[in-house]
Amino acid sequence: MPAALIEVRRPYSPAEEAAIMDAVHAALVEAFQVPAHDRNIRLIAHDPARFASPPAVEQPEFRTIVTIDCFAGRSVDAKRALYRAIADGLEAVGIPGKYVTTILHEIPRENWGLVGGLAAIDADLGFNVNV
Repeated sequence: MPAALIEVRRPYSPAEEAAIMDAVHAALVEAFQVPAHDRNIRLIAHDPARFASPPAVEQPEFRTIVTIDCFAGRSVDAKRALYRAIADGLEAVGIPGKYVTTILHEIPRENWGLVGGLAAIDADLGFNVNV
């Protein structure tokens, strides 16, 4: 159920975009034990003029920010595993891990409305968030 937003600083081909999204999804499945069918991922390719990068970055075109909104409850170890899996997965598709930043927003289930207006705290999610 996590919602992931991947922001990149250059255009990629449709196949590359799919691989980037697949890498982030695989990291969520692995580290957060999200069901494989539970996929909520967006990718935005910014014009470099609209995505600032620190001047010391050697290859700013690879700068990538992955923002994940998820239910609160994962352990610090699960979060560490997620950050590593995202960096490793993106490295495997051509984005050097040293250019990847992951930002995690944890949201209490009562603050997340599901499709149809049901509060997540009132729903059987089908997976455990306490991993």
